[in-house]
Amino acid sequence: MKLAFSTLGVPGLPLAEVLRLAAGHGYHGVELRTHPEEPVHLGLGPEERTQVAAAFKEAGVEILGLAGYARVAAPGADEPVIEETRELIGLARDLGAPFVRVFPGGSDSQSPAEADAVAARRLGVAAEYAADLGVRVLLETHDSHGTGAAAMRILGLVGHRQVGALWDVMHTWRGGEQPQETYAALSPYLGYVQVKDIASTEDTTPLALGAGVLPLAECVEVLSRHGWDGWLCWEYEKRWYEAAEPLEGLLGAGRHHLARLLNDSA
Repeated sequence: MKLAFSTLGVPGLPLAEVLRLAAGHGYHGVELRTHPEEPVHLGLGPEERTQVAAAFKEAGVEILGLAGYARVAAPGADEPVIEETRELIGLARDLGAPFVRVFPGGSDSQSPAEADAVAARRLGVAAEYAADLGVRVLLETHDSHGTGAAAMRILGLVGHRQVGALWDVMHTWRGGEQPQETYAALSPYLGYVQVKDIASTEDTTPLALGAGVLPLAECVEVLSRHGWDGWLCWEYEKRWYEAAEPLEGLLGAGRHHLARLLNDSA
């Protein structure tokens, strides 16, 4: 498996510094948070996109994916959500990123079946565009569809290989799923896995990998046992927790922890 980290852990950091951290600590790739306050966002022009792609290539670091914020199950008109997803897919194509992340974003005002149908309809449209550009759209296990079983209700309706799943181990665990259950649900569509650690169900302040309660060893063991050979991406949510320890000082130990888990499960 390849190892990456998300720029959510180093919010607003210039790309040159992100690349220095990735290369210096032995990470194969980076997941780029795609937001207006970050160096990479939907407003980048053609020349800027070329420069970003070239910088990653020169550093020998891959762009794993773009973490976007389209909410595909959200109430409202389809077109704004579809257009935002298309823009994200286009940016990924220009940067050479294989994946883009979207959220479910369903509302309490919808029935589960309605939210599933809305998301599937929008993702079905996006899938055709993504297929033309060679990019895969991943629905994260998050918010209204935080478990693998819930995400698969949508993915099963879409039924397109260009639409897959992003397994966030925190949300599936907090939703009551064990790693084997989540893998069984998501394996036909699994794009990559976001790992992290927290103190408890109630306290989701990010911790160093291995310092919390999330079943990371079990997740890696399940993936290895089934021969899955994709990406593990450390999503350290520093952006939302100002008191959290800076990610820069944890990156080396985090990579060693993941490497140890991979070795133990081999």
